[in-house]
Amino acid sequence: MGSTRRPILFVSYPESGLLNPLLVLAEELSRRGVEDLWFATDENRRSEIEALKVDTPVEFASLGEVVSEMSAVTWDDKTYREVTQRSRFKAHRAVIKHSFAPRSRVEKYRALEAVVDEVEPALMVIESMCQYAYELAVTKKIPFVLGVPFLPSNVLTSHVPFAKSHTPPHFPVPHTGLPLDMTPVQRVANQLFRMRTLGLFMTSDMRKVVEEDNQVRAELGISPEARGMMVRIDKSEMVLCYSVPELDYPFPVPAKMKLVGTMVPPLPQAPEDDGLSEWLAHNDSVVYMGFGTITRMTREHIASLVEVARRMSDRHQFLWKLPQEQQKLLPSAELLPDNLRIVDWVPSQLDVLAHPSVKVFFTHAGGNGFHEGLYFGKPLVVRPLWVDCDDQARRGQDFGVSLKLDRPETIDADDVVDKLARVLSDRSFRERAEHFGQVLRAAGGRGAAADLILGLPALAKD
Repeated sequence: MGSTRRPILFVSYPESGLLNPLLVLAEELSRRGVEDLWFATDENRRSEIEALKVDTPVEFASLGEVVSEMSAVTWDDKTYREVTQRSRFKAHRAVIKHSFAPRSRVEKYRALEAVVDEVEPALMVIESMCQYAYELAVTKKIPFVLGVPFLPSNVLTSHVPFAKSHTPPHFPVPHTGLPLDMTPVQRVANQLFRMRTLGLFMTSDMRKVVEEDNQVRAELGISPEARGMMVRIDKSEMVLCYSVPELDYPFPVPAKMKLVGTMVPPLPQAPEDDGLSEWLAHNDSVVYMGFGTITRMTREHIASLVEVARRMSDRHQFLWKLPQEQQKLLPSAELLPDNLRIVDWVPSQLDVLAHPSVKVFFTHAGGNGFHEGLYFGKPLVVRPLWVDCDDQARRGQDFGVSLKLDRPETIDADDVVDKLARVLSDRSFRERAEHFGQVLRAAGGRGAAADLILGLPALAKD
């Protein structure tokens, strides 16, 4: 007879865009009374994990403090500028340069190894960017599910030539922001992106980092089977992707990838919102501006967006989620237009997007925000920030649900007003967004994901 214990261990980096879908899934399993739920991440997320309990508890397992090389939120301004520059390859190169720091994951690997030895999980549910977690799962031969908050092609397409890829040879490489139907120049750029990525690892500086990575793998006892980007796909029991096939360019998706749509908890998520829902109800047309936790606005960016609200004050209200530390760059209060409400946080972005008064979502098009806006049928105006944002921005424009700024680096007021006015006045954007909202909701979200998790052989009781 097998043991009756079947612990499930969730593991994620602490960034909201990576962590949040797994929080929704862990909470759903608690709601269903599933026993022995554990969540391992950095110490700064302790309170959120400990608050997940609905029926059964979700135990928090600390992996220590945030390691700066692993967290985009803690990068200095110079690094931020490098990883968000408009040259897609240079930004991609900068992300690799700053995040490929083998020694930085030693502490996390060992901390997680101690958690695994204590919990003895029957199954791990691992966020797709969390390299040390899937390396450990492969090494210790623990069944794991990979959670993907991006478009499916993002994790199924190789960044380098001659490597395994689940998409066709001429498919747009992730982070290029290129369309499916490319011009001859774009096709060359797409292939050069792969070649230049490969060339990056042939430089003397990067070869030293690769050698350090080899030393770290030997030191930690990581299995050779755990090497390579596609191992997280190939060695997983299942890949949960929080999207739908219709929002990506067509290609044959592997059977083990299950596209379950946007991960949304029961709403309202935050009924007590300090009067925000009442304010929304008193306004017919609201533009919601939310650019995620990583975006850093300059004084010029902020002045441009204030001017946008001023120019559109005759018909539209603006709700802007702007972090407190960036609000010091705002003009004085008497210079702000009356139709602009600025908050440093919203209790629930999902509650805001679900509100019928919100007519458009002005976003950076991160994986979660892109899918959340469409889940609630909201068309988008996009100022892409980095990595996957340009890919989602391109898909949204091609599928008729969004427009992308022509000059995202400067946030030109004329450009923003033009894009917002077009999306607000042309019903086709809303109709297409509502169509994709229906498709995303039909995919099943947290319910479908929980059913798939609980149906895995690793959790079957003998």
